[in-house]
Amino acid sequence: MPFNRNQLFRGLLVIVLFFSMSATTFADTKVFARWSQTKSYKNDLGSELDVRATYYSAEYIEALVKQEAEKNLWTENEMEQYKYQLLSGLNLNEYIPVHVEFDNRGPSMHLAPFDSFLTLWVGKNKLTPADYDKRFNFGFQGKREGLVFFPRYDNKGKSYLEGVKTIRFAMAGAISSVTINLSTIDFVWDVARDNPEALYTGRAAARLELDRLIKRIEKLNAEKRELEGKLSELNAELNTITHRVEELQRQ
Repeated sequence: MPFNRNQLFRGLLVIVLFFSMSATTFADTKVFARWSQTKSYKNDLGSELDVRATYYSAEYIEALVKQEAEKNLWTENEMEQYKYQLLSGLNLNEYIPVHVEFDNRGPSMHLAPFDSFLTLWVGKNKLTPADYDKRFNFGFQGKREGLVFFPRYDNKGKSYLEGVKTIRFAMAGAISSVTINLSTIDFVWDVARDNPEALYTGRAAARLELDRLIKRIEKLNAEKRELEGKLSELNAELNTITHRVEELQRQ
């Protein structure tokens, strides 16, 4: 068979692309494993419980968007739309979101109120949920998942994450009869390597900024109307007092 350079080139190209895609997949797998952790438990009665907690770091979100885009063969516009919707739902400008997932293969779990079982340790700060998926408050067996939101800023507007190297998400062992003997179920993430600013590039970021600015304008306009109303009341009272002073001076 005669030597065919084109066939050789195509063969080499396929091999290069295969190893390139494999390396990319491996890198993404490491990213997912770094930020999404699973703890598995089993008791003597055969009941089992898997608990997964995910921290939405910048590299995790980017890897997730990339994975969904490749799986669904999205265009760039579709990928940006997905990223915009994801970031809007996570509300990273105000909160530290954590995704929680249970796979309960045992007695029903009753977690109401769910936030009483949860703590986020950020440095020395002990944070309690600002909001969470209320479906966790209903008893269940099998799978249940949802988001928990912790405050990102203190009363002075300073980020709790500033200067912090690691954070610990603690869930009380009392969530289940399978883990009742545990004090807490802990998930620890190295947030020092996170770079949230990396998320805010591209069209999705521009849309998020636009949303934020529109909300800010609405808030400022509401404050302006309130101040104008107070100013109108003050002017009316001032006119009344001035008029009365003039009357008294003429007597």
